[in-house]
Amino acid sequence: MTDFSDRQRPGLSRRGLLGAGIGAAVLTAAGVGTAHAGGPSGGSAAGSAGRRAVAFLGAAMDAYPEHGRIRLAQSYTDQAGLFSTAFTYDNGLAILAILALLAARTPDAHARAVVLGDALLYAQAHDPEHDDGRLRQAYNVGPYTFYDGSLQPDGFVRADGTANVGTQFGFTGTAVGDMAWAGIALAALAGRTGKRRFRDGAVRIGEWIERNGRTDDEPLGGYKFGVDGAGAKLPFSSTEHNTDLVGLFGRLARLAGYRVWRERRAHARAFVERMWEADGGFFYTGTNDGVNVNRSPIPEDTQTWTYLALDVRSRARSLDWAARHLAVLDHAGRPNSTVPAGQSYEGVTFSSASLLADESAPIADGQPRPDRNGVWFEGTAHLALCLRDRHGRGDGARARRLLDSIERAQDRLGDGQTVGGRALPARAGVVSASSPIDTGFGFGYYPYRHVGATAWYVMAAERFNPLRA
Repeated sequence: MTDFSDRQRPGLSRRGLLGAGIGAAVLTAAGVGTAHAGGPSGGSAAGSAGRRAVAFLGAAMDAYPEHGRIRLAQSYTDQAGLFSTAFTYDNGLAILAILALLAARTPDAHARAVVLGDALLYAQAHDPEHDDGRLRQAYNVGPYTFYDGSLQPDGFVRADGTANVGTQFGFTGTAVGDMAWAGIALAALAGRTGKRRFRDGAVRIGEWIERNGRTDDEPLGGYKFGVDGAGAKLPFSSTEHNTDLVGLFGRLARLAGYRVWRERRAHARAFVERMWEADGGFFYTGTNDGVNVNRSPIPEDTQTWTYLALDVRSRARSLDWAARHLAVLDHAGRPNSTVPAGQSYEGVTFSSASLLADESAPIADGQPRPDRNGVWFEGTAHLALCLRDRHGRGDGARARRLLDSIERAQDRLGDGQTVGGRALPARAGVVSASSPIDTGFGFGYYPYRHVGATAWYVMAAERFNPLRA
């Protein structure tokens, strides 16, 4: 693993691309077993591994106690070099993972989910520039000194009462996918709590997406990617984002009861269906211009999330494509692997391009060289959840192996990492990748404990499908 020096700035994460105005290829969003929690004996994440995963989510929420009760969870451990960045996508997932555990009667789960939901509503109502229902890609949740020596002194709520947008890394844009996951989380909270404020927040998100993302005048249709930090609309459309909208609009149709949400769901779904490659049994990533399908790279999440959202068995072959064509096995004998000696992990990687990454060059300035066989644990959890849901021949055994791999990673990888300078509970939190991964979309994943990967593990262990109301 690589730590960053005082003056080094890490390469952009996938959540930094909108603020920086980068969009050469259509990007996916990006953006929780064992014998204890859904592994060999199946069961619930209320087991030992699940409890440690939840302890990590709590630690990520509580990293800056002196900065008030309104807070989001820091997405990655400090060692990732993103300081107190809290991605909107990750916090939506954290809410959903916590709600997945309510049936297991996890202590204070309900209260934690409400705190995160209220923080998203606060960000929506206290944006420093806009009052239109949008959420930014990310926020700061605690103070730090940036690489150039400048001080970021505030918590999530700035001294003037506005939400602390993540300007230092350019996380100022608004992505349709990130918004959709926040909306799904708020809608789920509304359903669990009966609180109108969560429903209203989810509806505002849906309306913002409709106003700013919908396209009707292009052959492929669907919804565009979002806006950059300057508010300019981005021209490309993502299969993953439109899949997210199938989930969001479906929840809003049930929650708000208006026919318009069913029509919007159908509009997003039609785009997703146009991305289906029947001969290969997979979904393409999207389009750069609304006319031509972008055929490479092919990412993992467009194969798994489509299964979770569409509930169409004729498209379930996408899971087999991901399991076959994106399968990896990372071990210490590989040249660029950061896995300790004697350990190995199986799962899937981010995309078809990850398997062809240039292992002789860093992913980005100041970053390590990638490992083509690095395991992307977030995607591995997606796949495990899908296989548990499909329950076809061999699916259960494969899902158990994947969950076991994630749980061994939680036990053994990322030791000694911190959040807000504070030590984490022992063996708590899943790293985003077993070794550095080049996604093929201009960013990488690294072995840092991560809210998003941990949340997906919890949902997989609990068999909780967030994309189907």
